[in-house]
Amino acid sequence: MLRVVSVSLGSSSRDKKSRATFLGEEVELVRKGVDGDFPAAMQLIAELDGEVDAIGLGGIDLWLCARKRKWMIRDAKRLADQAKTTPVADGSGLKLTLERQMVDWLAENFSDAPLKGSKALVVSAVDRWGMAEGISEYCGEAIYGDLIFALDIPIPLRKLQHVYNFACIVAPIITRLPFQLIYPTGDKQKVHKPKHSELFNWAQWICGDFHYIRRNLPPRLDGKVILTNTTTAEDEALLRERGLGWLITTTPVIEGRSFGMNVLESCLMALISKQGDIISPENYEVYLSKLDLKPSIRQLN
Repeated sequence: MLRVVSVSLGSSSRDKKSRATFLGEEVELVRKGVDGDFPAAMQLIAELDGEVDAIGLGGIDLWLCARKRKWMIRDAKRLADQAKTTPVADGSGLKLTLERQMVDWLAENFSDAPLKGSKALVVSAVDRWGMAEGISEYCGEAIYGDLIFALDIPIPLRKLQHVYNFACIVAPIITRLPFQLIYPTGDKQKVHKPKHSELFNWAQWICGDFHYIRRNLPPRLDGKVILTNTTTAEDEALLRERGLGWLITTTPVIEGRSFGMNVLESCLMALISKQGDIISPENYEVYLSKLDLKPSIRQLN
């Protein structure tokens, strides 16, 4: 059996162990949170190195992306460098490719709450550039919350070009900061501190990182669509209680939970290596085509 472990800076209360079968291979998927303890995450990755088939970086991105430009997050590299032999994935490769494909599929096939011509809030574009590009192409209006939700600067960005312009200025700086200053880790992921509820109320589609979404949920979500991943059964119950129309995740739901893109990318790495192939963008495309993944759509209300 292939073993994939996601080491997350998030809360250990969201830990999960599951099994799934991909292309005839049984894979054990494990999510282990360290409650924001960065040294503990480094130690755990070092201990897993050589013991599992692939390691995911959860609750942190290795890269921020905008168009063809990429900026490496210093703290994420420190984590990834703890693995000397086992491949490490943060999910950014699939966020650029697979998530864009998922948006394309939804625009053409999901008719209950059409994406085309809708109003969409993308809580952060630079960590999900593929999704943001798709939203900008199909939606009638979009707001990108990178400044609002990551940096607490109350400026909504209404064009992806504006996100790109700000990213070129800000990303080289913030990628060198301690990661917990720009993203909730550990128990901070459980904190509900809603701000700018008017943006959630305005949008028909709410898209992107679930921790930013959960942290800022308004009291009601009647008839709306959330497009995200890394949701648990508890999260789904909360969204149902608030009247959400549809929950759509870009990763498969396995035993009641949608794992992060880092887990799916780690699975791809493990599958490719098991077949004796080279881990490369080209082989990512080949194996993704074989998996023929589709968004997971749940109507909650």
